[in-house]
Amino acid sequence: MGECVCCGYLAAAGIFITVVMYLLRKHANGKMCLSKTRLDGKTVVITGANTGIGKETAVDMAKRGATVIMACRDQVRGETALQDVKYRSGSATVYLMKLDLASLASIRNFSEEFLQEYDNLHILINNAGIMMCPQMKTEDGFEMQIGVNHFGHFALTNLLLSRIKMSAPSRVVNVSSKAHDGMGANIYFDDINLEKNYNYIVAYSQSKLANILFTKELNRKLADSGVTTYSLHPGVIVTDLGRHSLLIKVFYVLLGPLLCKSVEQGAQTTIHCAVQEGLEEKSGLYFSDCDVMESSKLSHDGGMAKKLWEVSEEMTGVQFSL
Repeated sequence: MGECVCCGYLAAAGIFITVVMYLLRKHANGKMCLSKTRLDGKTVVITGANTGIGKETAVDMAKRGATVIMACRDQVRGETALQDVKYRSGSATVYLMKLDLASLASIRNFSEEFLQEYDNLHILINNAGIMMCPQMKTEDGFEMQIGVNHFGHFALTNLLLSRIKMSAPSRVVNVSSKAHDGMGANIYFDDINLEKNYNYIVAYSQSKLANILFTKELNRKLADSGVTTYSLHPGVIVTDLGRHSLLIKVFYVLLGPLLCKSVEQGAQTTIHCAVQEGLEEKSGLYFSDCDVMESSKLSHDGGMAKKLWEVSEEMTGVQFSL
């Protein structure tokens, strides 16, 4: 009798664990973008498109018929990714251009080359990023995470803005993170490069909060222009974005298969914001799992957003122009 009871408990425990794992996996998967929108004749730029969700987004945009420019820092990895995106999408209108977001000179070179080559830009997806790295600086002396994740994309967007406005209706999509409401999340205007007290988690949270504030302020400045803006949390995904953190690597190994989205699933909210019909009235908002999600209290601070914009113009030397 005792042995039967024990077996019953084990069976019940096994069923319970299976159900919990199924529910966690289902929750982690999130929603898929169901839009059938075609992008024939449209031009899309995606930063960091040689890997992770950027690459998956490039495949999706190319399948929809867009001319896709993969803006990548690493040319060798970029070439390999380019061939894979072309093969998987069946599209010949996918191109690689060099862009190092840790260099304002590279950003200007990319922008000048793009503006000379292309007459339209319908969708700009600011996807590239760096996460929780050791204390490092960009070529221009910015803390690496806010330098790449925010200042680089701020400069790029404003340098391409004339073409984006000419192509309206058009969209700017900024990949942020739930970490915008994480440990120490704030904009440290008195030490924005965190030189006095560097913490890689705080630095990442600051840069992701900056993404959302930038999205909201850009939306305000572009009201009635036909250009709409969106920020998003893609979900927790196993990508090489976590390469700088041992803690994240351990998390990926132990819990990644259970709690993390696949790269394809992680790209869905980016794709949704880029192509979903009828999102215009939701411009400036923050998304997760292909739906509007409430962002942190600080991310709604209009005064902070305006100040960050002014600081960003001053630090990058790139000005907003209507």
